[in-house]
Amino acid sequence: MDLTGKSIVGGSFVGTIGFFDGVHLGHRYLLNQVKEEAKRLNLPSAVVTFPVHPRKVLQKDYQPALLCRYEEKIEQLQTTGIDYCITLPFTTDIAEMTAQEFMQQVLKQDIGIHTLIVGYDHRFGHNREDGFQEYVKYGNELGMNVIEARELQIDGENVSSTKIRRLLKNGEIEKANSLLTYNYTLSGKIVEGYRVGRTIGFPTANIKSWERYKVIPKLGVYAVLVHIRDIIYEGMLYIGTRPTLHDDPEISVEVNIFNFNADLYDQSLTVEFIDFIREDKKFDRMEELIDQIHNDKSLVLQRLKNM
Repeated sequence: MDLTGKSIVGGSFVGTIGFFDGVHLGHRYLLNQVKEEAKRLNLPSAVVTFPVHPRKVLQKDYQPALLCRYEEKIEQLQTTGIDYCITLPFTTDIAEMTAQEFMQQVLKQDIGIHTLIVGYDHRFGHNREDGFQEYVKYGNELGMNVIEARELQIDGENVSSTKIRRLLKNGEIEKANSLLTYNYTLSGKIVEGYRVGRTIGFPTANIKSWERYKVIPKLGVYAVLVHIRDIIYEGMLYIGTRPTLHDDPEISVEVNIFNFNADLYDQSLTVEFIDFIREDKKFDRMEELIDQIHNDKSLVLQRLKNM
């Protein structure tokens, strides 16, 4: 298994396990409980996660909708203050293990988990047949403490990756960002576009995301921050099918970067979503579209000013 962080030789840990897509507020609440118990027992804390969605290993045609790619997830986990981040490749052999076998062979023998904090709704093992009471029973047999984590609710609803995906698809960027605890991003390479933007005074960089499975937010216009070679620019992002120009159903992701005129073709950038401005819309005349884009830019600048 790959280890991110310090070198582990032997060891006894207070840990938890999960995919942790997004490393959101709910995940951080769980990880804080891991750190608290580790401090109480004077043991190091650890989080065990997977580089690829387990369902993707079991179903080759499964198309996960992810909040962050693996590298982003590791970066975010490193911000939580957990002592060790352990990457466990999810294999068909692991998928076939019962929860008892997984706890004994992987968590206890291979990793050295002394105390396991289980997410309130998390299940593991073949077909996820067992639940928390079984985990406690198996833990007692192994000499492993098993504790059920307290759940986090905001406005009477659990914080989950599913909820955040739904918010992004609804264009509720501020709510999604608040639950993520950071601004949602998309990264990609700049590719050849239609070059219409430059003819109307709004040149855009067309982004081909290299994050195949990341969630694409709702179609429309967004206020964004654009990261290019360690410099951050303000910008206006469009996600849509360009209905005023043609009937092509393919979704285009393009950004107008303010106060920037260098050639970016074939280079990479990251856009950081700040807020949703308006939905995608078809205009009857090009002049109407141009007027709307001018209005969009004013709203974007105002929103970015009030960050």
